[in-house]
Amino acid sequence: MSTNAELKLDGKTYSLPVVEGTEQERAIDVTTLRNQTGHITLDDGYANTGSCYSKITFIDGERGILRYRGIPIEELAEKSTFIEVAYLLIQGRLPNRAELRNFSELLTRNQLLHEDLKFHFEGFPSNAHPMAILSSMINAASCFYPELLLDPKTQFEIEAARLISQVRTIAAFSYRKSRGLPIIYPKPAYKYTANFLHMMFSDPYQDYELNPEAVRALDLIFLLHADHEQNCSTATVRMVASSRANVFASAAAGVCALWGPLHGGANQAVLEMLDQIHREGDDGSKFIQAAKDKQSGKRLMGFGHRVYKNYDPRAKIIKRACDDLLGKLHRGDPLLDIAKHLEQAVLSDAYFVERKLYPNVDFYSGIIMRAIGIPVEMFTVMFAIGRMPGWIANYREVMEDPHSRIYRPRQIYTGDGLRHYVPLEERP
Repeated sequence: MSTNAELKLDGKTYSLPVVEGTEQERAIDVTTLRNQTGHITLDDGYANTGSCYSKITFIDGERGILRYRGIPIEELAEKSTFIEVAYLLIQGRLPNRAELRNFSELLTRNQLLHEDLKFHFEGFPSNAHPMAILSSMINAASCFYPELLLDPKTQFEIEAARLISQVRTIAAFSYRKSRGLPIIYPKPAYKYTANFLHMMFSDPYQDYELNPEAVRALDLIFLLHADHEQNCSTATVRMVASSRANVFASAAAGVCALWGPLHGGANQAVLEMLDQIHREGDDGSKFIQAAKDKQSGKRLMGFGHRVYKNYDPRAKIIKRACDDLLGKLHRGDPLLDIAKHLEQAVLSDAYFVERKLYPNVDFYSGIIMRAIGIPVEMFTVMFAIGRMPGWIANYREVMEDPHSRIYRPRQIYTGDGLRHYVPLEERP
């Protein structure tokens, strides 16, 4: 097997090294291309560009494989918890009992926000989007930890715990603020996901009745979203981290990237699509036909993925969880019926099969959150809570890489050529 690739350009031949990953992923290393040839590569949207080496997550989109630190997502979904997976992603290995207990205790000790941050919540209008509040408050929270700016490496363990723990506190507070409800503080006795539901839905003098099935379903959503390789938000976190910004600032940037409807907002778009189909009295059949007509303006949300050209493994897991939760709650949902009909139609329709469109994780996650009682505007926030460990793990890789440099992509300029300044009085 050749370890070099040859590039022929302007009558000259250049040798470029070929690098190979653990799973036989191969890439042509173009690090020296500009120095050798005066040329750069152009890859709009980075679809064929590897931006880093990483040991965190492996995806094979053709075979529908997702692994965290080498462990299949199917095994983690069945046997693990979100907090254990968070430890796995950040530390690189599964914890033993003592390590997991210590990590959980560290999360509990750091779940409260500084009381002065309550004044920041009061500054937002009641109709502010929770993602705007989340990104702003993560940045604001960093102001109360000046040690972050002094030596972020020595503070990493505790700052990681603060972020993972406080992101759900901020999220719950932002929901309560949007509904004009009093803030509910976390309870030390509750575990991570149960505590979040308590802060979301309890009343000052009456605790929310925790349903074990609902807690497990939401914990699974967090787990399935914990990392997903170099997606838009994770790449943003690494970009900001490369400037040596602190972990709070980098995570806040990740929240902003996640906010977009083509990324974290997709699960909200799915539910809005299903609701529209239901309101129109359709079972999905008419919508499917319209989606195949590019002039109709109808777009099938929750199908297809930039990476997966097979069934998203997370979608299979979450579909079973959705059926299980609704069954245990003894609750039907007409939107779930429409979703199942859409899935069956798409997987058997030649138009979609040819385009390799399969359900992705967003397709069923919204129905689970709807069943739990989480409002649509909070769906993307749930994604951000789940993705926080992956962002932190990627941040750590950047900060601990001795060869890391500030990210600085090139471009191909297509604007005007040389022009000269024209004084105002001489302009037409």
